[in-house]
This record gives sequence, C-alpha cells and structure tokens, in this order.
Amino acid sequence: MLEKFSAFLDEKLSTPMAKLAEQRHLRAVRDGIISTLPLIIVGSIFLVVAFFPFPEGSAIKTWLSANAVTMLLPYRMTMYIMSLYAAWGIGYSLAKSYNLDGVTGGTLAATSFLLTLVPQAVEGMGWAMPMANLGGGGMFVAILASIFAVEVLRFTKTKNIVIKMPEQVPASVSRSFEALTPAAIVIGFFAIFTYFLGVDWHGMIGKIVAPLVSATDTLPSAIFIATLIGFFWSFGIHGMSIVGSLARPLWLTLLDNNAAEVAAGNVAPHIFPEQFFQGFVMIGGAGATLGLAILLALRAKSQYGKMLGKTTVIPAIFNINEPIMFGAPIVLNPILIIPFIIAPIVNIVIAWAATVSGLVPAMHIAAPWTLPAPLFAFMATGGSWSAALLAVILVIVSVIIYYPFFKIYDRKLLAEEQGEESQAA
Repeated sequence: MLEKFSAFLDEKLSTPMAKLAEQRHLRAVRDGIISTLPLIIVGSIFLVVAFFPFPEGSAIKTWLSANAVTMLLPYRMTMYIMSLYAAWGIGYSLAKSYNLDGVTGGTLAATSFLLTLVPQAVEGMGWAMPMANLGGGGMFVAILASIFAVEVLRFTKTKNIVIKMPEQVPASVSRSFEALTPAAIVIGFFAIFTYFLGVDWHGMIGKIVAPLVSATDTLPSAIFIATLIGFFWSFGIHGMSIVGSLARPLWLTLLDNNAAEVAAGNVAPHIFPEQFFQGFVMIGGAGATLGLAILLALRAKSQYGKMLGKTTVIPAIFNINEPIMFGAPIVLNPILIIPFIIAPIVNIVIAWAATVSGLVPAMHIAAPWTLPAPLFAFMATGGSWSAALLAVILVIVSVIIYYPFFKIYDRKLLAEEQGEESQAA
C-alpha cells in the first residue's frame, strides 16, 4: 500500500515539482542568490559586531557606538546591496544555461537592474542612489530585469542580430562587439521606460509581491513550508532544494528588512526569514533529526541503531542529516515519518511564541547554516543568549517527540537482529 502511494506521489507530484525546481530560470535565480551568500554572511558579521550586546557603559561598547557608522560600511556594501550581486549571478547562470557568454549575461543583467533605479539629486553632494532598492527590497525587480536582459541576449544571438568581427580579432574583443546589440536594446528599453516614461519598477513590483512577503511571515505559512519540506524528504526528494528555490527570494527580503531595521536602531519586525528555520526548526537538518540521532547514539539497544547513532550524531550536530535520512532510513519509513513531520511543527510554534512574546529577538543575521543550532541562534539574533538557550530546549523537545517512535523502531531492529542470530544458531 505504501509503495503504491509512494509511486503515485512520485508520478503525480514529486517528479513534476522536482522538474519545476530544475527549470532553467528558477535554477538561475537559485544559483544567483546562493552566489551572494558569502557576501551576506561576512557582511552580517559587521552588523553583529556593531551592535554586539556588550555591557552598557563599558569601554568597548562606547567605542562601538561612537564608530557604528564606520563599522556598518562593509555591511552596507555587501548584504545591504545584495540584489545587485544577485542580478549579476542570475544573469551569469542563465546565460551559461543557454551556452552564451556568462560574463556578458551577468553584466547585462546587473546593468538592467541598475537602470530600474532613479538616482536622486542631493544638494551639495551630487547624485545619490536609492540604496534600499539595491537590497532585499529590490530582489524581485533584480530577478525580472536579469531574466529580461539574458533573454534579449539569447534572442539577438539566435537571430544573428550581432556585430561580427573578423576571425583574427581576439575572442574577448569579439564577444564585446557581439554584446553591443543586446546592450543597446536593454539600455534603450529601460532608459525609455524608467527615465522618460517614469515607470516605477520597484513600486509596481513591490505592490505585486507584498502579499507574498507578508504571507511568508505568518505562522500558518511557516508550518506549511516545514510540512512541505518534510513531505518531499519522506519520499527521498530533497525538500529544501525544491521549496527553497521558490521561497528564498521571499526569505531574503524578510532578512534584509530585519537587518536594515536593526542597523537603524530599531527592532527586527519579521519572525520567519530562512534563518528562523535553520536555527529553531531544522535542528540537525530537515525533520529536526538531531533528536533522533541523539536517541540512537545514547539509548539504542539494537546493534545497528547504536552504530547508526554514533555515525550520524556528529554530522547532525552540524545540520547534515543525509546519513540518517538514508541510513535509518527515514525515507519511506512509516514509523519515523510521523515525528519527522511533527517535530518541526512543534519547534515552529514554540519558537514563534518565544519571539512574539519578546523572550528572544527575531533573527536578522545570515549565519552559516552548518553551525550547531545554539551557536547559530546566538549569532543570527545578534548575540542573544536566550535564543541559544531556546535552541537547546528545542533539541530536547525533538528528543521527546522522537522517543516513542524511536522505541518502536529500535525494538523492530532488535527483533530482526535476534531473529537472524537464532537462524544462524
């Protein structure tokens, strides 16, 4: 029965969703955004240092407060303008998927995005860029502008509407001249619509995606996302790869808004950026499987369970759970799928309640996802010990949720081992 149900889901839902996640435009968006993560993570560190909760009145706190503007400059030139970097990465990835020149695709994409912005004249200072639209708030405009630019590049290439240079001309120079036609089309298009017709791309797109961003930052949405990730994983499909491809632009918008508010001295307003899931929900990986790994390592009576626990607990501490996913396995395992789905939901509700009540601050720092959960929560909240303690509590909660199912699973393994021993005897 389970095999028939699995085959049905694989044919009707899982396979189409997996294909959707690998669609070239979605893959380019995913690759482009992921390419910005080193900048986002390192830039976030300066945000942590500038507002680290040192005791008020201490020498280091006084020095940081006096130099906060300077300390935040690396953050403002990296994470704060992440959409600019993402545009280049999206353009590069999409161009490569068409076997076009990646550098040209990235450059045209970044140019297109910049041409959606209107510099403002500042008296006595010249011109100033609207920096907020270069960050997470401009991510969807960056995505659409990048795709448009590369599609123009592809169109001119396939229709041979390019300036051809003699074969003796170096390849790099020849590519530059071939890019003249798509560059003229892209620049002309955005110049006309942005500057002469006054189209507010960011205002227009912002109104369209605002409901999606707001919906993502709700408790029902967070539960749905975690359930969907667990559902796909239950059938051996990397749930985060599928769901993350669609949700990450929304998550980054929430994170950027939180970081910007904290940098301005305000409280982070959004509860559910991706870091919430990484620090409070998927502790040990999807399904909060660190709890199961701990039980296997410490309480298993079966030989296989003990071995599996000792093998998987260390990777699980660093949020790598493929070994336990396929080693137990949890995939297609009717006993372990139940807590695998339930544990993240319980973690979400507890962490949401703690954040709403003010016991822990909202996450606003892009910490490396491989950090152990308490350390991740501490860093992602800007140095909150209560967040680190909450992560520890949530590990204990996941242990409790997995425990009755672990006992059933371990007894089954033990019975199989004893049956094999009796047959051998």
